[in-house]
Amino acid sequence: MRAAARLDPAALAGILLGASLVQAWLAGRLDLLLAPAFHLLVAGAGALLVAASGAALVQSWRRPRPLRRPRQTALLALVALLVMLLPPRPSFSLLVANRSSAALEGLTAGFALPPAERSLVDWARLWRSAPDPAGFLGEEVRISGFVLERPDGSRSLARLVVRCCLADATPVDLAVRWPEQPPAVDAWLEVSGVVGAGPEGLEVVAASVRPIPRPSQPFDT
Repeated sequence: MRAAARLDPAALAGILLGASLVQAWLAGRLDLLLAPAFHLLVAGAGALLVAASGAALVQSWRRPRPLRRPRQTALLALVALLVMLLPPRPSFSLLVANRSSAALEGLTAGFALPPAERSLVDWARLWRSAPDPAGFLGEEVRISGFVLERPDGSRSLARLVVRCCLADATPVDLAVRWPEQPPAVDAWLEVSGVVGAGPEGLEVVAASVRPIPRPSQPFDT
């Protein structure tokens, strides 16, 4: 006969897993995994899991039951602990290495903004949708993003566009004429310069390149 468990290990694992979801929300880790619209949903699911598992834990204390699937339960608890202790550090360039660029349809509200206030995604939408992109030549640009290596080996500045989570993330990037040696892949930079003409279309002619920390919300939606 299996030994009776005074405390249900599966309930303990459920509490850990639910707590890891709530902690990820409180610590801002969900910003690296999900679009903001889904954060409260995940946190709520974690809280419900903690409550349900807590109720099961109390019941197991009152009525001990034989242990079932101890290995699977231990693995679930280990995963929950790792999620709590090891925050995600995704490499955005590796994540999108084999993904096509995001489809950006229509003009953006950034059209009405002063050029220096437009985001990287604003500029990408404008360049792709304007009937005469050359009309942007010489306009001031100040954008931020991570360095992405293109299939031809050149390095551009990119942001990720997500609808739900990292699984559906697609890159939006702009060609950059770097003032010096191209920066390291995955580095987060703020680039200031002007719109210029490149061999394959418009590009950002960088006058200033400044390293920045990865933003707390690195995605565009």
